[in-house]
Amino acid sequence: MRPAPPTPAPPTHAPPTQAPRFADAAAPGGPRRPPTVSGTPVVPGPPAAAEAPAATVARVRDRLALATDPPTPADVARVLDEVAGPLPAADREAVGRAVAAELLGAGPLDALLADPAVTDVLVNGPAEVWIDRGHGLERAAIRFAGEEAVRRLASRLAAAGGRRLDAAAPFADARLPDGTRLHAVLAPVAVGGTCLSLRRPRRVPVTLTEFVGGGTAGGAAGASLVGVLRALVAGRLAVVVTGGTGTGKTTLLAALLGCVDAAERLVVVEDTTELTLDRDNVVRLQGRPPNIEGAGAITQRDLVRQALRMRPDRLVVGEVRGPEVLDLLVAFNTGHEGGLTTLHAGGPGALPARVEALGALAGLSRPEAHSLLAAAVHATVHLRRDGAGRRVVAAVGVLRQEPDGLVRVRPALAATPIAGAPAGPATAGPPAGPGGGMLPAEGLPWLRDLLRDRGIALPPPFGPRR
Repeated sequence: MRPAPPTPAPPTHAPPTQAPRFADAAAPGGPRRPPTVSGTPVVPGPPAAAEAPAATVARVRDRLALATDPPTPADVARVLDEVAGPLPAADREAVGRAVAAELLGAGPLDALLADPAVTDVLVNGPAEVWIDRGHGLERAAIRFAGEEAVRRLASRLAAAGGRRLDAAAPFADARLPDGTRLHAVLAPVAVGGTCLSLRRPRRVPVTLTEFVGGGTAGGAAGASLVGVLRALVAGRLAVVVTGGTGTGKTTLLAALLGCVDAAERLVVVEDTTELTLDRDNVVRLQGRPPNIEGAGAITQRDLVRQALRMRPDRLVVGEVRGPEVLDLLVAFNTGHEGGLTTLHAGGPGALPARVEALGALAGLSRPEAHSLLAAAVHATVHLRRDGAGRRVVAAVGVLRQEPDGLVRVRPALAATPIAGAPAGPATAGPPAGPGGGMLPAEGLPWLRDLLRDRGIALPPPFGPRR
């Protein structure tokens, strides 16, 4: 009997229909993703994970899934030896990296999250990943093997953050062990496929100078705006930072807290921990969702009440988004000066309407909401994105209660020439003004008076004029 012919060696590169790849780069000679998608630049994906044999990765993953304890890097290396046997050094490194990323990290998103410039990673489905590096969204050349891969990653990350994510609870908000903020929505609630939103925290807090210099102004002009923001903190004014999603509200709030005297005791209340603070004498309280039976929830309303019993020098609420606005306004009216919080709002003058709407959830009438707001909050700082995608300070305003009993925000400084009206559409950049694009507005005398009564003067060119 003649021996069977030798089996032909497998091709060096699998055809596009085999071995789903995490990255978008095709095999040599095959089709490639164009460098832009609808005119949007594509950020290259991690090449090493793309070269890992998918079948080997799946076998290692399935073996480790049978273990009762979470896998460790040593477990990955051991099972890889058992499943794959001897491998060329390059293949072994690629498979080990791919398996470790899928079971211990964020899968193909690991390389994006490792980039210190990336603040947000957004997954709209298996074939669509976007990132934000501070200049607006860019499409990344990353793809998942399919819907199941995205769903598996979402469920594992939610579990790592202590949250449940399955068909019965198809969305989750969690903080991962490294501080990354996770929000996930499973299909079919997310029609186009499971969606992930990952917000990566800064390891070191941004200073006011860095925040202003990175977007609004720099040099002596920027120093004037920094001086105004420092004066708000030094004067112990109750300040609300407003703006849309991704405008930098939490980042600016952390920068303002960096100006607080080190001897002051901060009690920080957050639904999910996001603030990056580098100081002592801080107590942090975090909410908790209900368990599978619908019990055990700890809301921000609960935490604000507890915070008042903890002798805070300043009460800080990471973000107000519901009926806890009532407890916040009451707390700011109990002698706890210098409180700070953030709130979503579409313009510099939208704060009263937002408080009115949220107050209605807590049973407040319109006059009650405005009366509490007038007594609780002194100033607001509004943020937006400019035409280049940078986060900028659009306005600094003071709250005034009018004769009709309603509260209105009067702009004291504005990046665009406004007179009591919300800012218009974003421009390519702030105009040249005495404060680095911040122009004096009608509310500036009231802001001066508020601070003068507390022994604080605004810096030039916005200082006292009597």
